[in-house]
Amino acid sequence: MLVFPNCKINLGLHVLNKRQDGYHSIETVFYPVNWCDALEVIENKKNKTPFTWSQTGIEIPGEIENNLIYKAWKLITEHKKIPPIAVHLHKTIPMGAGLGGGSSDAAHFIELLDKKYTLQLDYSLKLHIASQLGSDCAFFLRNNPVFAEEKGDQFSTIQLDLSQYYILVVYPNIHSNTKEAYDGLIPKIPKHPLKQIITTQPLANWKNTLSNDFEVSIFKNYPKINLLKEHMYASGAIYSSLSGSGSSVFGIFKEQPVISFPKDYSFYLQKPEIKIL
Repeated sequence: MLVFPNCKINLGLHVLNKRQDGYHSIETVFYPVNWCDALEVIENKKNKTPFTWSQTGIEIPGEIENNLIYKAWKLITEHKKIPPIAVHLHKTIPMGAGLGGGSSDAAHFIELLDKKYTLQLDYSLKLHIASQLGSDCAFFLRNNPVFAEEKGDQFSTIQLDLSQYYILVVYPNIHSNTKEAYDGLIPKIPKHPLKQIITTQPLANWKNTLSNDFEVSIFKNYPKINLLKEHMYASGAIYSSLSGSGSSVFGIFKEQPVISFPKDYSFYLQKPEIKIL
């Protein structure tokens, strides 16, 4: 069985305060984008090894025990019996990019196993498993625009449709460290709540009102990421921003952008959907 885990971008991100548990309270909007990995699971009938892993595309460093897909499998097996499986991931979504690719892989893996083996996992259990893997992992179980708050793991529906626009996402070949992004960042309550901006203001106003607090520290440490955002606006973007804690930058365009990037950059262009009446 084959699925295609997609990524997300953050429309604005405010860091409000530091919590007693050591995490930060934030507010942001997650918006799905169709830059996808490919994930396949087949039953391992050859050697009956419970979990066999293979991977192509962008190399994922580290031990398999630290991989979110493997962790998801371990958590599911605590509740359901699963035959021996062979898992293959073809990775195209960059890591350390603020796009949530790893979380998406894990969430889609949960859904894939549920369907493939008719596990009948109820949504609350899927949510419980996903929440143990990452604050944004549960978002990909819904895969619709949401307003996220608290640790970024409390969701509410938001009416937002960008399907008529081009969305260009660019990864400048810089791995962003979330801890590093928080260094030097001073949490604050914004003058205008993020949800209010997105639901009441036209997209053309976002350039002046919708911000990502991580841009201060990330742009200071990596000036070429700031230059990438400026390049988006110079090329006609209506709105451009860092996604999450970076390092990817996205631009929203009314017309198809024509932009050149260094060879070591990677990018994805999501085109407007054609509405069939």
